[in-house]
This record gives sequence, C-alpha cells and structure tokens, in this order.
Amino acid sequence: MTIVINLDVALARRKMKSKDLAERVGITEQNLSLIKTGKVKGVRLATLDAICRELNCQPGDILAYQPD
Repeated sequence: MTIVINLDVALARRKMKSKDLAERVGITEQNLSLIKTGKVKGVRLATLDAICRELNCQPGDILAYQPD
C-alpha cells in the first residue's frame, strides 16, 4: 500500500507557494515540506482540514492510494 501525496500539484493549481500555505495553516515550512515529500508517518486531521480549507480542495485532491 502506498499513499501518494499530491500537495505540490494542489499548490501549483492554486499558484500558491509552500511558504504561504505553511503560514496560513500554522505549521513550519519544514513540516509542510515533509508532508509534501511523504516523509511523515501521519498527518493530523486538523492539519489536513486546514490545508484543504486554504487550498479550497478535498482530501482526495491531496492524498491518493496507489496499490503496490
């Protein structure tokens, strides 16, 4: 099982910089970068909620399941 994180795509579609999103969501750029690259073991639902709110998207726009 692989979860693919498409946060870069969502940011590009909205022409928003990671720095701006991190600031609006209330997390550090470093933590947002870790999320973007999939180097985290989990994401708080509150963080996902804030990201979706700021990007005006659904969680499925950011997260995708890719079978092995």
